[in-house]
Amino acid sequence: MTTIDPSKLIILDRDGVINIDSDNYIKSTEEWIPITGSIEAIADLYKNGFTICVATNQSGLGRKLFKQGALDAMHDKLINLVEKHGGKIHSIRYCPHTPEGQCQCRKPAAGMFWDIAEAFGLNDLKGAHTVGDSLRDLQAGSAANSSAVLVRTGKGEKTLASGKALPAGTLIFKDLREFADSMIRSPEHS
Repeated sequence: MTTIDPSKLIILDRDGVINIDSDNYIKSTEEWIPITGSIEAIADLYKNGFTICVATNQSGLGRKLFKQGALDAMHDKLINLVEKHGGKIHSIRYCPHTPEGQCQCRKPAAGMFWDIAEAFGLNDLKGAHTVGDSLRDLQAGSAANSSAVLVRTGKGEKTLASGKALPAGTLIFKDLREFADSMIRSPEHS
């Protein structure tokens, strides 16, 4: 087990943060289209010493809208694109369950986040950053003591407009690229 500095750990939601989201679910590699600048942002974070993980709800699997092979292919596409830009994604966690599933991994539950903490020998995610476009992303990260970061891509604008309280201290960025640039420039992370 590798222990890391939690302040160098970034946990990303997938749909709406890394790739364009759809209310009809992203079901294939053809539908999986990166948001401009997101792949390069992930690679740049990695090149600057950050550990990148993905935690994503994928209830389309539980709803039988796509098969495991399709999900694996989408994640392979993501990994390969990031690697082509000199980056690395250390872990992709996903919840296949529908909201009715009563599991502990579907965000806003923090199961995937606790799994990530355990994988790196951490008691919690204090100092880490969770980047999402929905309140449930931020709630899940916050439940494991991660700092919340909302991006305006995907459902981000809708999340802001809802008027629902964001976790205390939530940072807001235009997109993943702007967040990555901020982290890379931050004196505490150089």
